[in-house]
Amino acid sequence: MSDIYLYNTIAREKQKFVPIDEKNVRMYVCGPTVWDYAHIGNARPVVVFDTLFRLLRLTYGEEHVTYARNFTDIDDKIMNRAAEEGVSIKTISNRYAKVYVEDMGTLGALTPTIQPKATEHIPEMIRMMQTLIERGHAYAAEGHVMFNVPSMENYGRLSRHSRDELVAGARVEVAPFKRDPADFVLWKPSTEEQVGWGSPWGRGRPGWHLECSCMIEKHLGETIDIHAGGQDLIFPHHENEIAQSECTHGKTFVNYWMHNGYLTVDGEKMSKSLGNFHTVHDLIAEHPGEAIRMSLLAAHYRQPVDFSIESMREQKRRLDRWYRLTDGVVASADVPESVVDALKDDLNTPKAIAALDAFATPEDAPKLKAGAQFMGFLQMGATAWFQGDAPEGISVAEIEAKISERLEARKNKDFAASDRIRDELAALGVVLEDSAGVTTWRKAD
Repeated sequence: MSDIYLYNTIAREKQKFVPIDEKNVRMYVCGPTVWDYAHIGNARPVVVFDTLFRLLRLTYGEEHVTYARNFTDIDDKIMNRAAEEGVSIKTISNRYAKVYVEDMGTLGALTPTIQPKATEHIPEMIRMMQTLIERGHAYAAEGHVMFNVPSMENYGRLSRHSRDELVAGARVEVAPFKRDPADFVLWKPSTEEQVGWGSPWGRGRPGWHLECSCMIEKHLGETIDIHAGGQDLIFPHHENEIAQSECTHGKTFVNYWMHNGYLTVDGEKMSKSLGNFHTVHDLIAEHPGEAIRMSLLAAHYRQPVDFSIESMREQKRRLDRWYRLTDGVVASADVPESVVDALKDDLNTPKAIAALDAFATPEDAPKLKAGAQFMGFLQMGATAWFQGDAPEGISVAEIEAKISERLEARKNKDFAASDRIRDELAALGVVLEDSAGVTTWRKAD
């Protein structure tokens, strides 16, 4: 069995992956704050680290991998939305958590082993804060509990920022009760109108960073194998998780840190004002989830990816070809080695997809199907895949029959009949594309 190599953010290099326990490989990925629909940028870490989850399960056995992805279900945005609608925060968070799970499932993401919610871990958070205070790493002040950043000698080693950069990057709030500008909130007071829980420091609610540390401790342990998320979480979120957990337990918190690159849309930062803001919920109403998944995996996860409707349509055409080639084909028993080896090299999904394209021939269709299904593609039959693609006035079955008729004409060198069938379909809004001996079709733009 070849080894898995992963780029470890904290080491700034690709390293051989050696799990703490091969019988219980543990991975945690930061999940959503459930106050609205997830946007396409939120979907990138889901799809990327779902691919890693699949690879770990293949390598160590499905029963030997524990994958946790949390829900942040207490946050000012959730509280504001609840107040606007006159409902509880639970109503808001449950609504959007349900949609999130359904939408990510449409993108082919497997269900994580554990999906903890922050609000279900308040006792663990209180215990961690008490330990940090006892050890001099935190202090209570005016209803707040603050982490004492100067108490940790190597604070900042994940992001490798200077102290001035750390303070500036945290957008620190100037508060008279802070002992140091870099100190961050573990617990903050709640007003009578706000959601809160009882604690030794008064009624309040947790800070965002504390939540993940406590969920990891409870479900995965004091030291875990992999912690992953978007590049934007390196600082302050993941930096502060390290501070909390390592100062509580006095040991390494995470062995391998992984972060995916940023996502742009049509070459620009996604923004509602630019009109290039896409939620996953809206996209899957009009486009297949597998085409979106392919778009997110087409670039290496550590590199930026530029998402566009046109790039997604290109990936749809690639999948059309794969579906036609594998229709009725029984998948090989094993995932092709070239696909697995590409993924074991720091999740090189572009190389894995290229390996699948190399199997896109009638002879290698069983290998294509096995490898594609392993990566979350070809999850339905060809008929279901093409359903809804046909323009008005003609069905998928009729298009396929015309393509078969045209193929027979071409075999008989009756090119006039072949051209006539192409023109008939074009008049109905169906465009044929011939490539590598395979004909695919799409609805005209």
